[in-house]
Amino acid sequence: MSIVLFRVDERLIHGQVVIGWGHALRPQRYIVVDDELAESDWEQDLYRLSVADAEVLFASVDAARLRLTEWRDDPVRSILLTRDIGSMRRLADTGALTGEQVNLGGLHHAPGKQQLLPYLFVTPEDRSDLEQLASSGVEVAARDLPDSHRVALATLLGR
Repeated sequence: MSIVLFRVDERLIHGQVVIGWGHALRPQRYIVVDDELAESDWEQDLYRLSVADAEVLFASVDAARLRLTEWRDDPVRSILLTRDIGSMRRLADTGALTGEQVNLGGLHHAPGKQQLLPYLFVTPEDRSDLEQLASSGVEVAARDLPDSHRVALATLLGR
């Protein structure tokens, strides 16, 4: 499998991802799955600036679902990122992520969100999406950096 990390992080490509996870996993490519960003060339260029030696691809959720097998089979080590839990859940529709692990990174405070960890705030809709991910055979856990303590979804949701 060449996708070495599936991560939800609202900032997408930033220091924790490039330095923290990047040094640990040595990705050659970042795949950003985001419907709006897939349509914005100038925003894509901004994200590419933060990754010097790696390829950066942008795709909508629907396009990513169609290319997921290709990316898994490709020997290029990749980190796949979504900005929100809903996009990752949509990517997982039809069992596309069954057996995978999804990492929850930075989802920050906003009105209507509940704090689960210092770096993880979720809405009721996010909770539902997390439950759906788990029920589709995806292992979900939170960890902001590779050396940090991993917190399982059951613990996050108080089960």
